[in-house]
Amino acid sequence: MLSPNRTLDHRQLYRLPWTDADNVLSWLEPTAKCNLACEGCYRENLDEHKTLAEVRADLDVFNAHRTFDSVSIAGGEPLLHPEILSIVRMIAKDGHKPVINTNGLALTEPLLRQLKEAGLVGLTFHIDSKQGRPGWKEKNELELNELRLELARMVRRVGGLSCAFNATVYEDTLQYVPSLVQFAQDHIDLIDVMVFILYRAAVNDGEFDFYREGRKVSMAPLVYSVDKVEQRLDLNAREVVGKIRERFPDFNPSAFLGGTEQADSFKWLLTGRFGFPARDGVPSKILGYVGPKFMEYVQTVHHAVTGRYLAYAPKGSMEAGRSALALGLIEPGVRATAKNYFANLLRSPLDLFRPLHYQSVMVIQPVDVLADGRQDMCDGCPDVTVHDGKLVWSCRLEEYRKHGGLVQCLPKGCAVPRVVRS
Repeated sequence: MLSPNRTLDHRQLYRLPWTDADNVLSWLEPTAKCNLACEGCYRENLDEHKTLAEVRADLDVFNAHRTFDSVSIAGGEPLLHPEILSIVRMIAKDGHKPVINTNGLALTEPLLRQLKEAGLVGLTFHIDSKQGRPGWKEKNELELNELRLELARMVRRVGGLSCAFNATVYEDTLQYVPSLVQFAQDHIDLIDVMVFILYRAAVNDGEFDFYREGRKVSMAPLVYSVDKVEQRLDLNAREVVGKIRERFPDFNPSAFLGGTEQADSFKWLLTGRFGFPARDGVPSKILGYVGPKFMEYVQTVHHAVTGRYLAYAPKGSMEAGRSALALGLIEPGVRATAKNYFANLLRSPLDLFRPLHYQSVMVIQPVDVLADGRQDMCDGCPDVTVHDGKLVWSCRLEEYRKHGGLVQCLPKGCAVPRVVRS
């Protein structure tokens, strides 16, 4: 058993090859309207929808500047857009995989079947305890697993769709992360991806002043600004992995995206694992974690064959883990998984007839403001969107809307703002 206190070394992991021009996905926001008010949201809630012509224009910008596999349809709440089916069809017709990022509140099974027929490939449900969700306002992360399971089972009934969950992690909810990892493990047949997004905010009157093109500006108009710090703003991926390893010492990330300012930042930290779900009173079981070479092989081969990096794998491939065991010939992590799999068959021969599932666990660490004011963003971030015909970071779109471009942070008392590209 590995030590839970061992450190993560970025040099030992696969640095994901995604760039601004060649990435796994693009981030489409057809609406600013939402039916929830999540505490950690970075988008202003406005009763505004883009027209289909405007959506088409955004897709044309992506197509002109970016090679990509999938389109994340976000917002706002994309299911509130009156033409959501047409948007999904439009993306699919372009030859990309449409994936909806939703809080699930407006989702019904008949609508989901229509979305699948239109070309939908998968869904990512954002569910956490800071959403003010009707009927769930006083529930903690563990109690919300009932809702997660209800949605995952709906996706399974419709069939053929990828199912992911993400949750914003706050200082006071970090304690629940290992239990959510366990929940995903128990339902590895239903849940393909579990994502943890670390909470960030801008403090209006903190240790930094804010500038746009040399002019001091206020962050107060931005939805992700706060007047005082009530939660930590510097939770990082290493802490989350350490918390997970307190319960799962073998938990082993294998790939990452670094930062624009710090090469050893874990901005997107990816873990892949094989296992069996819980069933009939038998607990779930993880048979092993993939290593860096597995991730490198998957991304490189997919790109060589299709010309694109892989975002959302077909649902059937997530349930065909046994076929991936052949990669044990070249990948130590898969080799160890294969040994565990065959040892398990000696104890439980009937497991030969059970699908071996693959699941991803991801930690996303958004912008970090360093002591000198530099902002460490995701280098090669997939979640770029369109503003005024240009690609911009979706997490900072409000700065473009309110201030005309990216805002600089400078320690208080610093006299001359640096010039930055935006």
